[in-house]
Amino acid sequence: MNSQTTKTLSLIVGAILIATLPFWAGDQYQLHLAALIAVYWILIAGLNLVVGFTGQLSIGHVGLLSIGSYTFAILAGKMGVDPTLSVFVSGLLGGLCGLALGLPSLRLPGFYFAMATMAFSMIVNEIVLAQVDLTGGGIGLPGPMFPKPFDSPIGFYYLVTAIALFVTWLTWNIARRMWGRAFISIRDNPVAAQAVGVPVFKAKLLAFVFSGITAGVSGAVFASLQSYITPDTFVFELSMFFFVCIIIGGRGSIIGPFLGTVVLTALPELVSPLAKLGNFFYGLLLLVVVLVVPEGIGRMFEIISERLRPRNVHREPITPDLNRLAKALKVRE
Repeated sequence: MNSQTTKTLSLIVGAILIATLPFWAGDQYQLHLAALIAVYWILIAGLNLVVGFTGQLSIGHVGLLSIGSYTFAILAGKMGVDPTLSVFVSGLLGGLCGLALGLPSLRLPGFYFAMATMAFSMIVNEIVLAQVDLTGGGIGLPGPMFPKPFDSPIGFYYLVTAIALFVTWLTWNIARRMWGRAFISIRDNPVAAQAVGVPVFKAKLLAFVFSGITAGVSGAVFASLQSYITPDTFVFELSMFFFVCIIIGGRGSIIGPFLGTVVLTALPELVSPLAKLGNFFYGLLLLVVVLVVPEGIGRMFEIISERLRPRNVHREPITPDLNRLAKALKVRE
């Protein structure tokens, strides 16, 4: 069985598992957890282009998530706008905020850029608290539900899964084409990338704006999933969670950060009897991955796959053309 056949079978099996999950999930909470993974992945898939591919240390995407959530809650809840249109507006506003943040801050070195994104998330939180008439202040707002057939847990699961698959398809196409190679060259050596004609700032800005759009869309469906949102929902730890999912999963890949999202989202459920030690297990997992598999969880699965199915390298013997060599030597003489 060759590599392409294995990948095709894996995709088919994965698609079947995703499509049938509501029917074999143990209870409603597990379905809720699966929907939460999809919601988080919508944001992380876009953020992965910024962190994993261009190498920018963005730790403030929870601010963009908050903007998307409150935009959806205000439009669909308070103003009665169609939820589907509200999701599009949330994504558009997230992209515009990403543009407004990226234009000045992406020119900063890595550490200072990270501080700028963190400051942005803090500013967003303070604005939400101050605008009581619009956002409800510390009380918050209810997260509107989507119309039928997406008003049930199963329907909502299929909705967010479809959005997550679409975003994954977009990021996969970006990553494997010209822009993806440009992002990686910027991450590895920005000076060399600029020397060969890569528009470094433009590429960084495009990646950041795209991540803002996905964060806005993620925020919209996150508000509906949570049913009620307050400023305390969008804590800085959530932003670090998104960042760590990419680091644990492995930079420069799509499947790695997705596996990191699944593992870190499901981890509290796996260690629920030891809830007080949740941060300990997060830290332990990060330490193990950094020390044992620095390339991330995705690379670990690749290593296991290569050992179970060694690559058949076809080697052809090289036979020198002695007659042609002799003629060349005679010509030189």
